[in-house]
Amino acid sequence: MKPQTSSPTSNVTPIKRNSPGVPTHWTVEHSCTHEVVHDLSDRPADRRAGFARWLAERDCPDCWKAARDTDSDSRQEWLTARRAAEQQAAEDWTRRFDMPPLEGPEKTLAWGERTRHHLMAAAYTELVVEGTWEEADWAEVEDKARSITRAGWWIDQRDADGCDLPELLDAAGEDDRGTENPFR
Repeated sequence: MKPQTSSPTSNVTPIKRNSPGVPTHWTVEHSCTHEVVHDLSDRPADRRAGFARWLAERDCPDCWKAARDTDSDSRQEWLTARRAAEQQAAEDWTRRFDMPPLEGPEKTLAWGERTRHHLMAAAYTELVVEGTWEEADWAEVEDKARSITRAGWWIDQRDADGCDLPELLDAAGEDDRGTENPFR
């Protein structure tokens, strides 16, 4: 597609060509009204004009970075509040279902608790609520989960599907299991 250079309303203008009819550098007037020359030589020739039009609908890189930096405080506050709520839910769940405290470096304990809570909730939903498991089957999974107290193990499993949890618990090594008396 050829860029529209003769139209008075065009906000995309090629300024340099590396071969006849294929511009590589485009002057783009962004939605913030700044003009920036973009090197599009890393894009396929037939997609450069479309990408230049897409760029024209957005702020220039400097304005985008400035907007992102001013918004980072509110994003950080939101993330902090969300993590605090998730941590509180994980701690409440741990007390309610009598899960043992996790072991490991201090900086991984909270993350491990949140991950354990998330994975156990996902497994319960997939296996019992939506699946065919009975509560008695689930009680066995809970007992196995109680034996895994290494926070790093739970963090390592964070991307696992809930339905895979029973197999993962069976495959856990002795280093992942706690030294707490299982017959409390």
